[in-house]
Amino acid sequence: MKRWKGRFWFLAVAILLLVLTVACSSGDDETSEGDKSSDNGSSENGDGEISGNLEIQYFVGGYGDSWWKEVIGDFKEKYPDVTITEHAGPNINEEMRSRWVSGDPPDVVYIDGAGSSETQMVEDGQLMDLSDWVKDVKLEDGTPLMESFIVEPAQYDDGNIYSLPLVFDTWGTWYDKTLFDEKGYEVPTDFASFMDSMGEIKDEEDIAPFVTTGQYPYYFLRGVLYPAFSAAGGEELLAAVIDGEEGAWTSEPVLEVMKKVEEMQKAGYIDPGFGAINHTQSQMNFLLHDNAFIPVGFWLPNEMEKDTPEDFKYGFIPSPMHDEGEPAAIVPDLRPLAIAKEAENPEAAKAFVEFVFTKEYATLFSEHTGAIMNLTGVDLSTNENVPEYLIDANAMINDPEQVQIYNKPHPMSADLETPISDSLVSLMLGNITAEEFVQEAEKAAEEYQNSK
Repeated sequence: MKRWKGRFWFLAVAILLLVLTVACSSGDDETSEGDKSSDNGSSENGDGEISGNLEIQYFVGGYGDSWWKEVIGDFKEKYPDVTITEHAGPNINEEMRSRWVSGDPPDVVYIDGAGSSETQMVEDGQLMDLSDWVKDVKLEDGTPLMESFIVEPAQYDDGNIYSLPLVFDTWGTWYDKTLFDEKGYEVPTDFASFMDSMGEIKDEEDIAPFVTTGQYPYYFLRGVLYPAFSAAGGEELLAAVIDGEEGAWTSEPVLEVMKKVEEMQKAGYIDPGFGAINHTQSQMNFLLHDNAFIPVGFWLPNEMEKDTPEDFKYGFIPSPMHDEGEPAAIVPDLRPLAIAKEAENPEAAKAFVEFVFTKEYATLFSEHTGAIMNLTGVDLSTNENVPEYLIDANAMINDPEQVQIYNKPHPMSADLETPISDSLVSLMLGNITAEEFVQEAEKAAEEYQNSK
């Protein structure tokens, strides 16, 4: 498994991590500029300029859509012979599913949000192989794009590249610093102190201290279990469970992690109503102090900005599932941009993707979203609006004695993630044991492998 390209790169972009906040759910409905039926096909006009119709699909969540609107507007100014149709919104993945299944996809797709799976799209042969093309793409200063990513593109069994990571994010566990300071609650540094802290909060506040969304169990899988597996067995174990390798889910390190989850459930620390609530409701419950801990990505403060109480101060820690004396684990989470294999205007699609990956638009992305693009060398150090929680998180993440960075090879396929998520909810509700969970997960992995 590939590790982070050296902590040098991570330190080089340390200041970038001061402006992370990424995507969940809010946004606009589908908007359209132009009609694809008027001019189909990939084309350049007689002057060698990009032209024709270009369809772009992008999920609108915690980032909003203002960055997309500006980039698309600028692209239209540079390429006036291109007519762009935007397909956007919080439910766009479901709304466009029939287009993908029927072989009539949009040209460019930003893969994010519920109902999307990069790995599934690769396995279904829906995405264009970008391996050769991307080698020649350069930034505005002439630096090859492939040498400019914070985290490299995902590679699959064939070693090819089908998407380019646009957004850099990481999951962790959040708490209210104001509440913890006022009540003197312990900020966890490992699993033992996590259990102690939750026990004290449960007794003092009369609440279930931990909440997540049961409607989208991948929040817990990616935000809590991925770093737990990494801390227990490194990138090798993380890759094995993501790929559904034989024996991975029933391995001793995985079982020990799942016993920790079972311990949380038996102690009454997991909100018993989590199974019925979505991500925004779980986040609202957290802000209202109905719960004290929640696993989410760095988009949380931006997404919940309008609902955050005035005295609420976001605190972030890597999910504390590791053993005492061991460093916490962080697993970067990326949001990619891709081109459909059956794109009708692949030349315009390539021009748009190349247009997006510049330091200028990386800077604008931070200004619009409070998050960062997956590019090195973007100087945001003069930003005066850096929130305190990001300063704290940056110091923690860049301290190798506290935090270890682990890379996953690629996202888990939806064909594997869905059944494992169902079993995970059952475990967290107390309906099955940790031993039963790993057996169900192993069976799901076997069925997934047999279906490939």
